Amino acid sequence: MAGSTYGNIFKITTWGESHGKAVGVVVDGCPAGVPLCEEDIQFFLDRRKPGQSAYTTQRNEDDKVEILSGIFEGKTTGTPISLVVHNKDHHSADYSQIAECYRPGHADYTFDEKYGFRDYRGGGRSSGRETIGRVAAGAIASKILESLNISIMTYSKSIGNVSINYNNFNKDEIQKNPMYMPDSNAAKLAGDMLKEKMAEMDSVGGIIECVVAGMPTGVGEPVFDKLDANLAKAIMSIGAVKGIEIGDGFAVATSTGSKDNDGFKVENGHISKTSNHAGGVLGGISDGSPIVLRAAIKPTPSIAMTQQTVNKSMENIDINIKGRHDPIIVPRAVVVVESMVAVTIVDLLFQSMTSRMDNIIKFFK
Repeated sequence: MAGSTYGNIFKITTWGESHGKAVGVVVDGCPAGVPLCEEDIQFFLDRRKPGQSAYTTQRNEDDKVEILSGIFEGKTTGTPISLVVHNKDHHSADYSQIAECYRPGHADYTFDEKYGFRDYRGGGRSSGRETIGRVAAGAIASKILESLNISIMTYSKSIGNVSINYNNFNKDEIQKNPMYMPDSNAAKLAGDMLKEKMAEMDSVGGIIECVVAGMPTGVGEPVFDKLDANLAKAIMSIGAVKGIEIGDGFAVATSTGSKDNDGFKVENGHISKTSNHAGGVLGGISDGSPIVLRAAIKPTPSIAMTQQTVNKSMENIDINIKGRHDPIIVPRAVVVVESMVAVTIVDLLFQSMTSRMDNIIKFFK
């Protein structure tokens, strides 16, 4: 299968299936000397693991990570870092009913058409458990960004029809509620709404917002490897994402040049912008302002409500999905979005190191 590797210099390759023995990632291109231990990675994995609340799948996985290579005496060695998480609580029998039919909203049909064969246990390679490798790699990328004073804040902007009120924004609240919302009032309303949808055997989607602070100017390439283009590819590669916008996003379509253009000013000897409608990216290159992006997450496709589908015998049938599934993907996807943003930025930072001859001379002399 092609397409399991992402990045040019800082590369990640995820592997494994939902109900296989394990899932994991190989990270190549990480510099030597980065302080790293399993606890650093586990902190990120704990943010996406199942069973955190009544609103997530009750699959009982501790998602404990094991470092197999690339670390010695608490620091990266510059060689490939291999990370593994073993699957333990997989109920493959729950999926025997879908072996001969296609679940609405899933990759069952397209996977079968492409390969002529599919692992139907929990979605196989198309399962959300594939994101464990992304999150583990994101933990490493975040350690690199931390050393450069670049920080990423990611949270649920909306769940279903419940959106946060920026007047109530509290960064510390994000980790305190199961919705990962920076607004405690909105989190409570979202929880009440989700209980109703669960009773109706239905699911909802939402929007994840990500803000990157401390970005230097000049990161990103001006043509195919634009910062915003690579971010879009990284985020859209997450299975549940159906749309992404950067800065004002789709709102620019109804704006005007006089409103949408960000002015420049000199302040304390540095150039900065008077606004940030562009979301921190101009011409595919970072402009020094915070990067602001939003990802639209679709409702969980696995619902117990009766749905119409077909089987391999070309018969129209009804289906009720069994198994343990999230009524909403958004809260657990917050760290996945953050991780892919971190991986993308690190990769482009490394590419930017060779953009200017004076920087090369300074490094080697």
